[in-house]
Amino acid sequence: MSSASGSTPGKLPFVVWVLAAGTFLMGTTEFVIAGLLPQMSVDLGVSVSHAGLLITAFAIGMIIGGPTMALATLRLPQRQTLVRALAVFALGHVAAALSDSFSIVLIARVVTALATGAFWAVGFVIATAAAGPGNSTRAVSVMMGGLTLANVVGVPIGSFAGQFTGWRGPFWALAVLSALAAAFVGRFLPTIGQRADVSVRAEVRALRQGRLWLALTAAVLIMGGVLATYTYITPLLTDRAGIPAGAVPLVLIAFGVGALGGTAIGGRLGDRRPMATTITAAAATALTLLLLIPLSTSPVTAIALVFLMSLAGFTVNPVVTSLAVRFAGDAPTLTSALTTSAYNTGIAAGSAIAGTALSSSLGLTGPALVGTVCAALTLVPLIALALSGTSHTARIVAQRTTPTHTRHDEPAPAPSQH
Repeated sequence: MSSASGSTPGKLPFVVWVLAAGTFLMGTTEFVIAGLLPQMSVDLGVSVSHAGLLITAFAIGMIIGGPTMALATLRLPQRQTLVRALAVFALGHVAAALSDSFSIVLIARVVTALATGAFWAVGFVIATAAAGPGNSTRAVSVMMGGLTLANVVGVPIGSFAGQFTGWRGPFWALAVLSALAAAFVGRFLPTIGQRADVSVRAEVRALRQGRLWLALTAAVLIMGGVLATYTYITPLLTDRAGIPAGAVPLVLIAFGVGALGGTAIGGRLGDRRPMATTITAAAATALTLLLLIPLSTSPVTAIALVFLMSLAGFTVNPVVTSLAVRFAGDAPTLTSALTTSAYNTGIAAGSAIAGTALSSSLGLTGPALVGTVCAALTLVPLIALALSGTSHTARIVAQRTTPTHTRHDEPAPAPSQH
């Protein structure tokens, strides 16, 4: 029997996979720059460290622009928002690929970050509403899986292609693919209109819930913990574990595979036992990072712990994202954008603190220690959520008017957890 969302129980709607493809493209553009910085610095006439501002600009654009664009597009039909976001994303890459000015490329990065924020904010809302309460966390995990897959597949391919075509080649490829994605979304995504009573005031009012901020805090801390360690994992692997520099990409692929697995696990278990899943995963992440400090002298052990670190850490992400959207009730768009901002805030803050620790007397194990503390602190908001009875009260509300070809969506309680 079909659900109200138009999908059978246990089976995700096609729209979720379409949105995951979009997150794959946008995740690729966020991180592929790291492998293209040397070429870009030479071509644009700036130092490598100065070219690194292209990464910072995108992160800042996501942190600030996500919520801003969510509110700016609030009254637009959701399909129209997604199509426009992908179109702007494509044009931003075209502008960058055609320019010889670092300033223009930097501005293009900010513009593409704004488009990415708008796409993710609306995309998460559509995915959770289409999947229904019983599959909402799994839908989020599939969307986030697109982002993780970008790190495993998209970024290495983009970096490799850049060696032959120059940095502009991957930019042109992303422009073409995102334009095709815009056409695909416009053609196959069902027409989904915003409710007549949707308003900025309602979106802001939804932020008053303490549980929402607990979920966002958990998102900041868990991502900060994992990425604090991951950002500086290469010197730990080469200088402490003795792994050859040429083999480091293989270890990073292991990290990506672990992240994919963790995202899938969170999606599978999070709808049934959200708090048990997140608390266990956060504790396992803290323990793994703690063990990485004394045991990273062994290559085999170091690789295994890097895999486990991503497996456990990324299990938390789809669950807290889904919870945050649920807590927003009838006004989930701004909240969805804030979850993206939360992850990027964790990445920026965790990496900055880890960099300071690396330069201190802690040395190569400093980032892992920072990660351990962040992951352990994640337990505080998660336990507070568990004590608040979150699993009994959270719910998904489909934010849309009823199209003529679908049934009216009735809010349903999230499955309880015992």
